[in-house]
Amino acid sequence: MWKKKLWIPVIIILSGLLFAQQIMAQSKPLKKGDKAPLFTAKACQAGKTFDFSLKNALAKGPVVVYFYPAAYTGGCDLEAHTFSELKEQFTQAGATIIGVSADDVARLKSFSSDPNYCAGKFPVASDPDGKIAALYGLKIIPPQPGVKDVRGEPVTHGFIPRTTFVISPEGKIVAVFSSETDHISPDQHAKMSLAIVQQLHSHQG
Repeated sequence: MWKKKLWIPVIIILSGLLFAQQIMAQSKPLKKGDKAPLFTAKACQAGKTFDFSLKNALAKGPVVVYFYPAAYTGGCDLEAHTFSELKEQFTQAGATIIGVSADDVARLKSFSSDPNYCAGKFPVASDPDGKIAALYGLKIIPPQPGVKDVRGEPVTHGFIPRTTFVISPEGKIVAVFSSETDHISPDQHAKMSLAIVQQLHSHQG
């Protein structure tokens, strides 16, 4: 009888280790050639909230999914501003832009409409628990005490590493840019993404 009782905690420990290994395996960002996981999320554009669907966006053409740490912080503000300035060129290439962060919808409503940042030109989605980020192999960094945004307001959510995925209409990842591994500035995420979607567009033409 004691042998059976002993086996129960051993099984729990082993299953816990396997689960930890799975999480570690998933924390590696998806790479070029991988299938892009589909997702839906609450998103804001020009201050209005709607349900964004990657599946629906891909039906129209390539999609740039860019993950960023937080609205109203230096690098993220520059990145959003650059995407907004280049939006017409993305549209000409038939591409959709969607920004994803752990910001709540209330923060994204103002960020999405702010003329200095998204300027109402493209949507930004809320991923408060980092579930969408995890699908793409990105691990959310826990909230940091004392962090404030450019408006002086506290940032209480976790941070998703700045990573951009360019996805073909067929749902395949054709390019991945990471500030951490590729050592590129926030605005380069937008410029490099544009070059990729323009290339896809010219091949289709």
